[in-house]
Amino acid sequence: IAGGKGEKAGPDDNVPPKGFTALFNGKDLTGWQGLIQVNKRSKMSKEQYEEAVKKATDKAMKHWTVKDGIIHYDGKDNNLQTAKDFGNFEMYVDWKIEPSGDSGIYLRGNPQVQIWDINGKNNPKKIGSGGLYNNQKNPKDPLLVADNPIGQWNSFHIVMKGDKVTVKLNGKLVVDNTPLENYWDKGKALPARGPIELQHHNDPLWFKNIYVKELAD
Repeated sequence: IAGGKGEKAGPDDNVPPKGFTALFNGKDLTGWQGLIQVNKRSKMSKEQYEEAVKKATDKAMKHWTVKDGIIHYDGKDNNLQTAKDFGNFEMYVDWKIEPSGDSGIYLRGNPQVQIWDINGKNNPKKIGSGGLYNNQKNPKDPLLVADNPIGQWNSFHIVMKGDKVTVKLNGKLVVDNTPLENYWDKGKALPARGPIELQHHNDPLWFKNIYVKELAD
């Protein structure tokens, strides 16, 4: 089973490439917090936001845990988000799922670069991972299937500039400079900044090697 006993991060895992910062330090979830949706944040005072973050984070840390250099999620809470907001950036993230597993990477707090099982129950069209799943007007499906077999690690390389997103999955181009649409305020521009999130979809998940490099506006 994915993430089963005996699995440990290797000596080269969680060590950022030159010019990148590790969002996950390989030891604990410093720099991450429980989910406060970006569309709800703006309605809160600073105090309300801080209180909501504390409550959400206390809960999240029971379900998002670190073992042997790998983030484990038991499928029983909500998204995990960076405490910091990002504008334009380049990032890497390695992920793994079980059969029928489902997840994604939220960019600026908006869904999402899709993660799922090509043969999963939620995926009747057998579409690969990496597409901009929630797009309505712009392309949403990946250009090709680049997923590794279930139980193996996969690697995203994501570049976000303005509202445009490019995604490589396991070294293959699956999204080519495509706008990510604003999910929360449909028809409005994507927020200029927001958190990066690991998506909860009721499934166990594994993540490692999460690196980011901020790019100029």
